[in-house]
Amino acid sequence: MSLVQETRSGLVERKTDLLDQVDYRLAISEVEREAIYRLRYNAYLHEGAIEPRADQRLTDRFDDLPNSWLFGVYLDGKLRSSLRVSVATPDNEETPAVDAFRDLLEPELAKGKIIVDPNRFVADPESRAEYPELPYLTVRLGYLACGHFDADIGTATVRAEHRAFYRRLFLQEALCEPRPYPTLVKPLCLMAADYRAVRDRIFERFPIMRSTAVEREMLFERRGGLPPVIDLPEFPFVQAPISPTA
Repeated sequence: MSLVQETRSGLVERKTDLLDQVDYRLAISEVEREAIYRLRYNAYLHEGAIEPRADQRLTDRFDDLPNSWLFGVYLDGKLRSSLRVSVATPDNEETPAVDAFRDLLEPELAKGKIIVDPNRFVADPESRAEYPELPYLTVRLGYLACGHFDADIGTATVRAEHRAFYRRLFLQEALCEPRPYPTLVKPLCLMAADYRAVRDRIFERFPIMRSTAVEREMLFERRGGLPPVIDLPEFPFVQAPISPTA
């Protein structure tokens, strides 16, 4: 039995059809954004990545920039995890990864490259235990962004102990040792890959990373009115536990 078949079998045994339950929501309203800021605080505090704060919320200037997209990932109608996707271009370099690793990324931007910077990946601690697939469902948003924005480089800013996950899933390599990162007490390292060079291999290994142009447009093309709610397509995925990263 293949790993995907084993995963499918495991999902049947769990009697939980996650593919029908998951939706992605672009956080536009203040209520949705505040819920994500509090989720961040609780997840980072649980990991020992931040010091306690009186307001019990975590936000920064990148949340409000036009080249950032803030998503909540919902299961059973409950916010379970979140990811912010930032996109750096030669005309707009303002992303957390560029800010923290400017010496490594600014030369790439000077060459005209587009960098997709998924960051602030957090998950509800209880949901991580209940849904070991949650990291895959969440970081998928960053990979969809790479396709939508035709990225040259996809990055991840992660703690040292999480590098193996991103190397295995996205074939990314660490470009430096962990460094101080804004708002966090634990250092992060920068990982990156040439998106076009590894794309087909990742699609073959992890079909869940595939998407349609319609899904990508609904997620990343901002319009007036309510934020879109995106149901996850029926792609198989592989389970593996991982703690939230930045």
